[in-house]
Order: sequence, then structure tokens, then C-alpha cells
Amino acid sequence: MFIDTHTHLYAAEFDADRSVMIQRALNEGVHQFVLPAIDSETTAAMHALKKQYPNEINLMMGLHPTNVGANVEEELAHVWAQLNAHDFVAVGEIGMDLYWDKTYQKQQQQAFAKQIDWALAFDLPIVIHCRDAFDEIFEVLEGVKDARLRGIFHCFTGDVAQAHRAIELQMLLGIGGVVTFKNSGLAQTLTQIPLAHLVLETDAPYLAPMPYRGKRNESSYLPIIAAKLAESHGISVS
Repeated sequence: MFIDTHTHLYAAEFDADRSVMIQRALNEGVHQFVLPAIDSETTAAMHALKKQYPNEINLMMGLHPTNVGANVEEELAHVWAQLNAHDFVAVGEIGMDLYWDKTYQKQQQQAFAKQIDWALAFDLPIVIHCRDAFDEIFEVLEGVKDARLRGIFHCFTGDVAQAHRAIELQMLLGIGGVVTFKNSGLAQTLTQIPLAHLVLETDAPYLAPMPYRGKRNESSYLPIIAAKLAESHGISVS
């Protein structure tokens, strides 16, 4: 049985064939799906899917860093209200993204720190979005002196040193389609990381693995990622 630890099943890209797409994943042995939050506009769709697939779908709650903007306080208030009203498996996806826009860099870092505090308060793991922001992310994480801090570095694409630094902070590494890209170097990096520190994800509908790169990703492709990881470690998929 596979677990897709990070998949946006509620995304508009699946509106035309969502139930068929989910069934394809189930047929491929992907029996559990963990859905990251983006912002308040995605909350209703997430809860609706959870109601439809109560035994297969698990929800996170958080504010995605690329959605940190002028209304950040309003969005964070929504996250806090949701955490108090419903059961979630993690606070995510949260973190920092300095690839697209650095306008709200300070607010991103503040929102990240605040949501970590909430994760600790609810004793939940965090799921981290990190793009062009390793140093800034580690600055926040290493300032948290709490043994309960734990979670996943979603879509990990860093080097061996960054991997070990994350692992020392009780973080697992989320491995997706990038591991199948020939020039990414990620498969080689991961040969130096024990499997106990790795989890599988698709980030569907984004970052489809080879041979679907550039097309819509979906959770049924998770076994492709597992196969590549097994190959790089010289072991069977099972």
C-alpha cells in the first residue's frame, strides 16, 4: 500500500475527472492521500473531498507561503479557526518561497514561525514548502527549541548537507517526481540518505515524473517515484 503524502486532489486541474483519477490511484495501490492546504479559498473543497472519501483522505491546514500577502492576518485567523474546529494530520503546507516574489519575505517568515507555534500547541507535524529559501527556513527551525518539532520537507531537492540538517531537526524528506528527472541529481543525493528518512509524494497536479514530465501529475504516478527510489538504493519496490 502506498501513501501519497502530498497531493492537491481538490485542484481545479482535476475538476473534469476527479473521481476517475482517484480511482486510478486506488487501482495502483495508492490507498491514502494527504492533502495540503493553500489558503481559505481551498478549505471548503478539501472538507468536501474528506467527506466523500473519509477513510482515504487526510487533511492538513496552513497558509501556503506564495499566498502570504496583504491579507495575511485574515488568512492566518482562518487557519487558527480551522485548527480549533477540525481534526488535521499536520500543519501545512507552510514555509517560504522566494523564487517568485520577495515582496512579503518578512511576512512569510513570520507566518511560518507562527504556524510552527500552532503545530506545537496542537502537537502536530509541519509540512514545509521551501523554494530558494533553505537558509531562511533553517533560521526559523533552528530557533525553535522544542523536542515536539517534527515534520516533512516537502518536495526536497537539496544537497546531502541540507538533507542531514533537516533530518537533525526531526524532518522527513518528501520525495516526488523530481527524483526521476535525469539532470536533477536528486537520485544520486538520496543514495546517501537512509530510507527511514524518506517519504513518497506526488504534489499532483504539479511536478509529474518521467515520462509524464510537463503534463498533469496525479497520485496514480506514485509507484513510478517509488520505483526510481528503489532503483537508486539497489532494492526492490516492496
